Amino acid sequence: MADGPSSSPGRIALLVQRVVGDRAEVPSSLAELRGSETAKAVGLAGAMIVNNVIALGSTVLFSRLLKDNQGGGYGSLAALVSYFLILSVVGQAIQVATAREGVLGNLGVGAGLLATIRRWTRGLLLFTLALTVISVLLRDPIAQAVGVKHDPWAAALGLPAAGLWLELSVLRGALQGVGDYKGVGVSLVGEQGARLITGAILAAAGLGVTGAYLGTPLSFIAMGIYCGYRLRQHARLLEGEAVGAFTASQPLPAPTISLWEHVKRAWAPICGLIIFAVLQNIDIIAAKHRFSTHVASSYGAVAVAAKVLIWVAMGAGFYLVPEVSRRRAAGENPRPILARSLGIVAVCAIPALLIFAVAANPLIKAAFGASKTVAASSLLVLGLAFTVLACTYLAIQYLLALRRTWFLVPLAAVAVAEPILLLNASHEPKSFAAVVLAIQVVAALVAFAFALQPDRTPVSPPGPPERMSEERVPEPV
Repeated sequence: MADGPSSSPGRIALLVQRVVGDRAEVPSSLAELRGSETAKAVGLAGAMIVNNVIALGSTVLFSRLLKDNQGGGYGSLAALVSYFLILSVVGQAIQVATAREGVLGNLGVGAGLLATIRRWTRGLLLFTLALTVISVLLRDPIAQAVGVKHDPWAAALGLPAAGLWLELSVLRGALQGVGDYKGVGVSLVGEQGARLITGAILAAAGLGVTGAYLGTPLSFIAMGIYCGYRLRQHARLLEGEAVGAFTASQPLPAPTISLWEHVKRAWAPICGLIIFAVLQNIDIIAAKHRFSTHVASSYGAVAVAAKVLIWVAMGAGFYLVPEVSRRRAAGENPRPILARSLGIVAVCAIPALLIFAVAANPLIKAAFGASKTVAASSLLVLGLAFTVLACTYLAIQYLLALRRTWFLVPLAAVAVAEPILLLNASHEPKSFAAVVLAIQVVAALVAFAFALQPDRTPVSPPGPPERMSEERVPEPV
């Protein structure tokens, strides 16, 4: 059968493209859809979904491997992961900044890009070594602060893991900058898979919580090697010759920018992601103060289920940032990229919210157990709240890619107000969730009020058009 608009793949392509916009560019076949800009965004969002499906499997597996008589059991692992998530914000911001600078050619092209990344890697490895020494010396105080006093060596892994995460974030950002979205997607799935496999093996071998948590930095090392390989392959395609590994001794061009200068330039993404982290997570902390232990535990499980759309938005954001930067530098309208990314969230949100509406109690019971269904009635409201937050995340990334920063001030005010309002909210989970929804709507209105303003800032491309085209050698997912 012909693979045209009347065929099933053709209809799928038409539906996806109509949802995400650019109808004039509707692919007529599944093959055309695979190579389209939409496919790149969908592929990264899909990789993020697979990443989090594996993470959910890790939760189920480690909760069975780690018993409460092994130090703090799975609760200690969860606390250690939360500790790392706090530390990871800087890495996420650096990834955004690296992608933006890379797509504009500011980090060099080909061998020049490798020279920049190699110099940064040396600095980051020394930084990670210093963090390791500090973390080992302070392992007992850190363990007390995190609440894992029985696992001090596991607590000592947190800071080194943050250093390795920073390096991996730089490498992923560089891949985004050169248009290698496939490499980014593979690294996302590979990271979570490596963490699950290595952590499970070490935990089952008798290392308990420390072994399970050790899978995190080991996965960063594995994916760092993979991302470095992808960057070298990209440089070889541009240069027409073998460029060599980061540790090779052959001469490369001087780096175009220092790591410290790059970090200073990333202050806006760091602030933006801190604000987003507060909007995303503060409700669970407030719930612990507002509810009984049993209800707070149930609310936390429901909130985890409700935040599934945020991971879709994060995957789409990997595509949005470099593409918006590229279009802006070329003098093109970047709004279709935002619309396309929002469309992906909308497509995923519809079935998720329908499930939340009709099967909240069975879903929570099946995923987390009957004891966690107390707050199941709040699932749909929280699902709406975090769908709105997913859209806000994309608006934040869009604004950062356009180098706008004033939106951070009113959005920070919303983030500061959220814990105050929640600590005075209802003791009933559904009403409490309604306050969360109202806050997220206000945050979205603020973000999109800035995002929809026309971009009047004059833009000068960083180099001649042929350099821009050489810098990006897209590889569809």
